[in-house]
Amino acid sequence: MSVATLAASAVPHLVVRVRRIKLPVTLTIVTVGLAALFLFAPRDGQSVFRLSDDAAVIALGDVAVPSAPTAWITVAILALLTVWTWLDAAAYRRSNLAVPIVYAILAVFAFLTWSAAGGLVPVTGLLFGAMSLSVPLVFGALGGVIGERVGVVNVAIEGQFLLGAFAAAVIGSITQNPFIGLLGAMVGGVLVSFVLAAFSIKYLVDQVIVGVVLNVLVTGLTSFLYGVVLANNEAALNSPVTFSRWKIPVLGDIPVLGPVLFDQPFIVYLMYAAVILVAWGLYRTRWGLRLRAVGEHPQAADTVGIRVNTLRFWNVSLAGAIAGIGGAYFTLVSVPHFTKEMTAGLGFIALAAVIFGRWDPVRAALAGLLFGFATNLQNLLTVLKTPIPSEFMLMLPYVVTILAVAGFAGQIRGPAAAGKPYIKG
Repeated sequence: MSVATLAASAVPHLVVRVRRIKLPVTLTIVTVGLAALFLFAPRDGQSVFRLSDDAAVIALGDVAVPSAPTAWITVAILALLTVWTWLDAAAYRRSNLAVPIVYAILAVFAFLTWSAAGGLVPVTGLLFGAMSLSVPLVFGALGGVIGERVGVVNVAIEGQFLLGAFAAAVIGSITQNPFIGLLGAMVGGVLVSFVLAAFSIKYLVDQVIVGVVLNVLVTGLTSFLYGVVLANNEAALNSPVTFSRWKIPVLGDIPVLGPVLFDQPFIVYLMYAAVILVAWGLYRTRWGLRLRAVGEHPQAADTVGIRVNTLRFWNVSLAGAIAGIGGAYFTLVSVPHFTKEMTAGLGFIALAAVIFGRWDPVRAALAGLLFGFATNLQNLLTVLKTPIPSEFMLMLPYVVTILAVAGFAGQIRGPAAAGKPYIKG
């Protein structure tokens, strides 16, 4: 036995154990907050949950529950789950992923039960609206994931949304074909990404600054073109043919989730395919391996013959095309015409979904769904006339975004080379 082997065997193995308290602390704050809300603003009566509409093939009856007792019983269950996470943290264990998922579902149920005292919650309508609001966020998040994975921070998602929506409206109006309008939106997103790639990759300008400037530029440009071109030619240039809903037989008749997932326009089904293809390509193909290598260690990728900046340029363009589809949703599905600043800052929420999703396509898509649900929940709470101030209602989607990124994603690490220009040699 060599001297080195003897020396190594004499050194005791050190095991570093990390106590993770972020999840239990977050759940504790939410549980205490809900309990305080129910205690100081009690609401009596019954909360009715409507599980299907009148047109459903399989009709489910309404479910009525006593508001106050149900809310407090759910809070007690939330407290038990919170204690469970504290015990996991004390034992240096990572809590099972099912725990925060179940907690989130029960917390939303408790809050809706309290909010809907004496009122009605249309469950299918709530989920359908959340899905509709989430579609552009998911496309934007996918574009952000591809951009950052290849080493370019795509802050210009908002600009790609806006130019995509504008191009879809104009081209869709001229051709009276939503599919051609969709291609036009992709071209619009690519144009914005070209500028981002040129300045950040070739001219080494700070990527965040370029992205912010592009957002301001595209906002001003589309607002100017709207006032000069579209406002006076609404019928010819701002009345695109929209995508109609396509119901998938059998699947679309599943209670509650059927209309939400399988009775949607073409772009929603394209979103399903995009999430699957990006996730599969990122982890299972040569393209994904090269993309991740360039985003983590461009010098090592260069030594094996990968043209780093060329790969970055074309993948940033791909990210822009995907984000452009999200912009098309505004004018080809949601609102059948273009208006000034109609994206309302959703590009930045999509960027937050990238961080909250830990730069993973599936997780980023789920984060987009979460933020879409929070936005639609704000609309429902306004209809239910809850005692929460209207100013807080308007803040709700952004509060959820901040809590998600700061509370759950504050310590994670993104791609090592994201935001760093690569100079060969």
